[in-house]
Amino acid sequence: MLIRIVRLTFQHDKIEAFRQNFDENKHKIRAFAGCSHLELWQDLEKPNVFCTYSHWESEEALNNYRNSDLFAGVWATTKAWFADKPQAFSVGRQEIV
Repeated sequence: MLIRIVRLTFQHDKIEAFRQNFDENKHKIRAFAGCSHLELWQDLEKPNVFCTYSHWESEEALNNYRNSDLFAGVWATTKAWFADKPQAFSVGRQEIV
C-alpha cells in the first residue's frame, strides 16, 4: 500500500470554492481503481492550508489516477486557486514490533 499526502495552500478567498470542488469530486476519487481511502485535512492554525491523505494499492494505481481525465479536470480547477506551490510525497506504512 502507498500513502499519498499532498499539502495545498490556497488563496484565502478560494477556500470555499476548493471545499465545494473537493466535495463534488471526492466520491469519484474514492471510487477510482486502486484508491481505498481519501481524507481531507485542514490546518487548525492556517485555515487556507489543506492536506489530502489517500491510500493506493500501488504506485501504478496512483499514477493511473494522476494520468486520468478525472485528475486532469480536478487539478486544472484546483491549481488556479493556489497561493503557494503544492507539496506531495508518498510513504509506506511500517509495522512496529
